[in-house]
Amino acid sequence: MLELRPSASRGYADHGWLKSSHSFSFAGYQDLQRMGWGNLRVINEDRIAPGAGFGTHGHRDMEIVSVVLSGNLAHRDSMGHVQGIPPGDIQRMSAGTGVQHSEFNHASDQQTHFLQIWVLPEHNGIAPGYEQQTLDAALQRGALALIAARTGGSGTLSWNADASLYAGEFAGSESAQLTLAPGRKAYVHLVQGQLQVNGLVLSAGDALAISDERELHLQSGEQAKVLVFDLAP
Repeated sequence: MLELRPSASRGYADHGWLKSSHSFSFAGYQDLQRMGWGNLRVINEDRIAPGAGFGTHGHRDMEIVSVVLSGNLAHRDSMGHVQGIPPGDIQRMSAGTGVQHSEFNHASDQQTHFLQIWVLPEHNGIAPGYEQQTLDAALQRGALALIAARTGGSGTLSWNADASLYAGEFAGSESAQLTLAPGRKAYVHLVQGQLQVNGLVLSAGDALAISDERELHLQSGEQAKVLVFDLAP
């Protein structure tokens, strides 16, 4: 089953300092048909105005990943991490038993554009954790590069989740395939450009919710940047 979810069908919130598109129910946007997909719970595409940000707030029992697309995201948390997250980096915070953090755009003349992703943990009550890596863009060129997984590894974040996250960039004749184990779900989120997935054409911000499929075929990209999730049922 392939369910195309157009960008325009996402929830949207404009707080002035923050403009956010919600792929799934979040805060004031509630849709009982979009409470998540498998163990993927949140994809928010956020744009933070210069000099603004999220004040200190708490999370628990959630795997939270930030992917910065432009600008820079300043992160501070109760574990003692004070980090800048530039484009090309991926950050994972395991909230576990509880963590406080803030996210801010300190630039005076540039917005921060990033994706915040929440995945339900495989085990609750773990110690909070933090990890940040710089992604190798060359590995994503015309391929799906593994960037987060249960076991982690070189160039790959580890997380407390039964899920794998891939990133790829496609143009022209470049293509890739991903085999899914029986019973697994998948979710494709197109960050930029245009891309064909199993015969369906996606444009920037579009997504594809996938179940009962054995293989994904990505092709015919036009400056496409894509995230692909292999998810628990």
